Amino acid sequence: MNDLRLGVIGLGVRGELADLAHRPAAGSRVVACCDLDPKALSGVRDRFGPDVRTTTDHRELVAAGLDGVLVLTPDHTHEGIALDFLSNRVPVFLEKPMAITTTGCDRLLAAAQASGTRLYVGHNMRHLPVVMAMRQLVEEGAIGQVKAVWCRHFVGHGGDFYFKDWHADRRNTTGLLLQKGAHDLDVIHWLAGGYSRLVTGLGGLVVYGDIASRRDRTGERMTDWLAPAHNWPPLQQRDLNPVVDVEDLSMMQMRLDNGVFASYQQCHFTPDSWRNYTIIGTEGRIENFGDSDDVTIKLWNRRSDYHADADDSIHVQTPAGSHGGADPRLIEEFLDFIRHGGNTVTSPVAAREAVAAGYAATQSLRSGGRPIEIAPPDPALIAYFDNGQR
Repeated sequence: MNDLRLGVIGLGVRGELADLAHRPAAGSRVVACCDLDPKALSGVRDRFGPDVRTTTDHRELVAAGLDGVLVLTPDHTHEGIALDFLSNRVPVFLEKPMAITTTGCDRLLAAAQASGTRLYVGHNMRHLPVVMAMRQLVEEGAIGQVKAVWCRHFVGHGGDFYFKDWHADRRNTTGLLLQKGAHDLDVIHWLAGGYSRLVTGLGGLVVYGDIASRRDRTGERMTDWLAPAHNWPPLQQRDLNPVVDVEDLSMMQMRLDNGVFASYQQCHFTPDSWRNYTIIGTEGRIENFGDSDDVTIKLWNRRSDYHADADDSIHVQTPAGSHGGADPRLIEEFLDFIRHGGNTVTSPVAAREAVAAGYAATQSLRSGGRPIEIAPPDPALIAYFDNGQR
C-alpha cells in the first residue's frame, strides 16, 4: 500500500493533527505544509522529513498531486481554502467549525457534491469516549425516548485561550457561541437524534470587556502566552486582543425537528473547565461528571429524592492521545475515508447543522433574544452525504 500524500494548511494549535497523520511507510505521509507565518514553517522538515514542500500560499498546493489536505487554519479562512481544494478534487479534512455562516457551510456542501470530492469535518467530540458512551446508553434505551438535552460548558481558561488573539474578533468567528459551541451543538444533535429548527439566544460581553489592557499579538501563537495557572481571577487578565467584541457569556434554547428541546450555556470565566451534559428521557436521565479524564456517567432511572451515587454509574476509560483519545480516532477515520469513502462517524451535514444553530443563536442574542427559524439543507445534498459521498 502506497502512502497517501498529505498537505497541511495551518500549523497553529491544531497543527498537532498533522503529526498524527504523518505515518511514513505505514499508510500516509505529510509532503507539503502551508502557513502564512514563515516561522511556523521553519521546523517542518525536522517533523516531516527533508523533502517536505513549504509555501505561504495554499493555492500553490491545489495542483500538487495531493491525496488529501488538512485545513487547520483560523475559522474565517476555512470556507475559501476548502473550496479551492474541493474544486480541484482534493479530499479535504476541515477543522470545525466548517465555516462561520450557514450559507458558507451550504456552499461547501454544494461544492463537494458538484465535484464529487470527499469532505470530512473534524468534529472530534464524536470520538470522545464519554460522548460515545452516552450515545450508546441512549441507543440501548437506558433512559427511554430522549425528550431534552442540556449542556453547560465551563471554559475556565477562556481569558487566555480566546480573548488574546483572533478568536476575540467576531469578523473571524461570528462569535464564541458558534466557535466553541459548534462541538457541543453537534453532540446535542447527535444525542437527541435531530437538528435545531428554532433557536433563541441571550448573553453578552460581561467580564473581559471591562479590561482595558490590550496588545497586538501578530506573529504569536496561543502556545506562546498560554498560562492557565495565572488565569485567575478573570479581571486580572492583561494584554487582551485589540478587538474584543464577542460574548464571554452566552446561552441558547433550541427546538429540534424531532420535538426534542435542548439548551446550551457557555461561560468563559469559570474557575473550572469541562462540559456537563444532561440527557432526559421518558424513563430516566444520564449526566456526565468530567469529560476527558476521570470520567463518570451517572444514571438515574428510579423515583427518588436526589442521591449523588445515582442508580448506576459507568466509569469511562480514557485512552492515550490528545482530546481524551479522540484525535487519533479522528485522523484514523479520515485516512480510511480518503481511501474508501463511505459513511463516517462525523458528518458534513451535521457539521453544517451545528454551525446553523450557533449562527442563528448568535443573531438572536444580538437582537435581544428574537426567535430565529433554521431552514434545513437541500434534500439532494442530505441524500448525497447520507449515502457516504459515493
